[in-house]
This record gives sequence, structure tokens and C-alpha cells, in this order.
Amino acid sequence: MSDRWVAVLAGGLSHERDVSLRSGRRLSAALRSVGMTVAEWDADARLLSRLTEERPDAVVIALHGGEGENGSVQAVLDMLGIPYVGTGPHASRRAWDKPTAKAELARAGLTTPDWVALPHATFRELGAQHVLDALVGKLGLPLMLKPDQGGSGLGAQVVRDAEGLPSAMVGALSYGDAVLVERFIEGTEVAITVVDGPDGPKALPAVEIEAADGVYDYTARYTAGLTNYRAPADISADAATAAGELAIAAHKLLGLRDISRTDAIIDTDGVPHFLDAKVSPGLTETSLLPMAVEAAGRSLGETYAGLVERAIQRGA
Repeated sequence: MSDRWVAVLAGGLSHERDVSLRSGRRLSAALRSVGMTVAEWDADARLLSRLTEERPDAVVIALHGGEGENGSVQAVLDMLGIPYVGTGPHASRRAWDKPTAKAELARAGLTTPDWVALPHATFRELGAQHVLDALVGKLGLPLMLKPDQGGSGLGAQVVRDAEGLPSAMVGALSYGDAVLVERFIEGTEVAITVVDGPDGPKALPAVEIEAADGVYDYTARYTAGLTNYRAPADISADAATAAGELAIAAHKLLGLRDISRTDAIIDTDGVPHFLDAKVSPGLTETSLLPMAVEAAGRSLGETYAGLVERAIQRGA
């Protein structure tokens, strides 16, 4: 049991606000179950005064999207000198921008689907159809389209024929100013949680994701019954080891801290391909990190309580 007082930050103003609030409630309950005193605070105009006046022992960030994952809140906590669980501001920004993260890992020799990232202005100024034709010529079909930043599968679509590209592009750009277009890899989608410990980062068992319509988008993620999960994933021992190694490598190369989640596709040859990394993974009833924690024989409360202690010992 612990007598630590922790503030869980959830909510915010991103597209993922509702998911964040659900994550915050579940995390708060988990921390209370191991004896911590927990305050649930929204990331709003009152937050700075609360942090300054009440100064919790540590903060745990359960914000998804926007300031909670792009390093902004982390930078404020650093300025205030308040310990927090999670990745620092610079590395958060690096992971938040998907093309930047992919380029970093590709330079290190890790496998990630070929991609092109283009801002909205490129389609407007050069002609949308010409750009789309060039994308198909470069990457082929099918393609995966998603906003270059953000999470929860918002704006993500698989396009299997050229006729579907324009509407998918509009859908992705409705959640950001640029679109990431990747060559679609057929295979098994998995999520691998990495937790820092005394002996360095460790990968928890991979969680397999099987969406009913083949696309793990926002609806599939947060609507019970639309996606089947297997924890641990039903993959070969070699593929599981390779996926864990990929996630740990991403965690280290991107400079992530305490806890992260890497999403990947394992192709038909058993090779994992990096998709993206999350510095504030979801913690809802259908989220992947809690499944991985349970598959590892741990509890969510004990896992995060350990990270709170690490943050306090590390200091601000």
C-alpha cells in the first residue's frame, strides 16, 4: 500500500477527450486500489493554479492527443518542477509526429511500411488528382491513410482501389493538416507495451487485434464487440520475440520513458513492421495496455504505482 498523492490528468480539448476521460477514471480507480490518494483533474484553465497551489507528489498523464501527447503538458510540468509518469517533452513530440518517428526508426534499420507524408496545401496547390496518381505510382495499392499526428484511429482508412482515395484523403485531413500515406501490409496487427524497470525496458506480451471489418479505426477500438483481442497474441514464438525487440528498440530510439505502446503489423513471413508509438496509451475497458498488463500477470494499479515511485525518485 502507498500513501502517495497523485493527480491524474484526463480530458483536455483534443478529439480524443471522451476516451481520455474514460482512461483517467480507470487509472484513478486502479491507483486507489493500491492505497494512493488520487485527484482527477482536467487539462483546462484551472490546471496550472491547481498544480501550483496543491502540488501533488506526482502527476500521471492520461491525456490522449493534442497537448497530452505532443509534449506541451510535459514541458509545463517540467517548468513547475512536478514529477510525472511518462516521456519528456522533446521525445513526446518526436513520437507524436508519425512521419518523424518512422524516419527515426528507418534510419536505425528497423522495418516500417514505405510512406509519404504530405500537407493539405500540396493537394490544393499541385492538384489533388495529380498528387493522388503519383502516390499510387509510388506506393501501389492498397494504401493506409491516416493523419500524420493523433491517435485512436481517427481518420484512418484502408484504400484498396484508386476511386476511394479522394474521400479517404478528405477524411484523414479532417483530423490534421497533413496526411500519412503508407503501403498497406497484410498481416497480423499487434500492440506491444513496454514498461521501464530496474533492469531497463521490458516488453509485455503482445496483444493481437482482429477488427471485424479489417480496419482498427476509432469505432472498432471503442465499440465493444467490434474487435477480437488475444493476449498474448496467437503468433509464433519467433514473431513474438521479434515484436518485443521492435517495441523495445522503438522505446529506446525515440527516447521514451516509463511506459509506451508500439503498434505493429506482423507480415506473413513473421516480420514485424513498426506503425507508431504512443506515449500515453489508452486505459479504457477496450484498450490494449491493460490487456497486456493482465497477460503479464500484473495489475494496472501496481504497474502504475511502480512508475509513480520511479517518477518521484527521478524528480522533476
